[in-house]
Amino acid sequence: MSEQQFVNPDVANAVGDWKGYVEAKLGFRNHWYPVRFSKEIEEGQAITVKMLGEALILKRIDGKVFAIRDRCLHRGVPLSKKLDCYTKDTITCWYHGYTYRVQTGELVNILAVPESRLIGRRKIVTFPCEEAKGVIFVFIGDTEDGPPPPLAHDVPPGFLDDNVMVLGKHRVVNSNWRLGAENGFDALHIFIHKDTTLRHYRTFNFPIGHTPLPGAVVTVEEPDGPKGVIDDFALHKPMWEGMIDGEVVVTGPRTATVQGTSAAMKTSCWLPGVLKVDSFPNKGMDQYEWYVPIDGESHIYFQTIGGHVSNDEERMKFANDFETIWKPHGLDGFNADDIWAREVTEPFYKDDYGWLDEMLCEPDVTLLEWRRLASRCNRGIQTPEHLR
Repeated sequence: MSEQQFVNPDVANAVGDWKGYVEAKLGFRNHWYPVRFSKEIEEGQAITVKMLGEALILKRIDGKVFAIRDRCLHRGVPLSKKLDCYTKDTITCWYHGYTYRVQTGELVNILAVPESRLIGRRKIVTFPCEEAKGVIFVFIGDTEDGPPPPLAHDVPPGFLDDNVMVLGKHRVVNSNWRLGAENGFDALHIFIHKDTTLRHYRTFNFPIGHTPLPGAVVTVEEPDGPKGVIDDFALHKPMWEGMIDGEVVVTGPRTATVQGTSAAMKTSCWLPGVLKVDSFPNKGMDQYEWYVPIDGESHIYFQTIGGHVSNDEERMKFANDFETIWKPHGLDGFNADDIWAREVTEPFYKDDYGWLDEMLCEPDVTLLEWRRLASRCNRGIQTPEHLR
């Protein structure tokens, strides 16, 4: 498929007020995305990542992480094929000796041609990085006209709160990022979790499905903050029994002493593509998960749980419970259902016609609101042309 046909224009034009969402196969530009945990890059260490189609090298220098495009200006080869770092803050191309300052991307030398007129006049694209809550965020976008927006505008409310301790993991999922975001925000997908082992670690209501009632779905579009769609499960009609021909064939656990209609209180989906699940996987915690585009057919599933802690004892307990309960039975077990569901769904949407051929039903109002908000509130659409 050529770059011009990367997204089917006929499909994008046909969907109406969420055209931009269909066009964002590579994700949204000018937003912050998490790529690794801080502990994964030690001082002096360089790693490679790919996000929104961009191949990057990340390196920690004097405590700070920097990101530079993984492509030499000379002949276009990936610098990471053989990382030559003769000084702590430069990368030298293994092929012809072009040498770049990691912090700025500036061409500072050509080892075999030290008198070249190119030196000091050219630079590789670099990308701003920030670290918060033990997570490394990279800004993919345009900074020529000014600095990027605050990180707080691209994370869900609560994530950066002082009393929140964040732990998690990341892995690659073989589906487009939008199928990840919609899988997480889809109220009806609770059906695939009906046999979750999380039942053994907490008591909760777990319907086989639920439909938003009027007032349940609210959009947040404040100019100086994150933008997203909130779905309040307290305003849902839950379904507890599934019947075929008048016979009950499946039921969801329901405990009279548990308040609310579902295991979580609310879900919300925020730009550029991050889900927040309130009070999940347990009270005093919230799950935050990003769907970071790698290319058109895969994404980084960046899973985190934020524990509300106020002292060292609570931090130690949260860390222990995370490793022994919530990571194996939540992020690995519960969310494993989500991963294979996305990968199985991918072929239907791969050629873009799935956006036209899908047959949504009443609970999918949440997805439509998310698509519309993402289309009108994003700061730009990443395209193959941006990768040149």
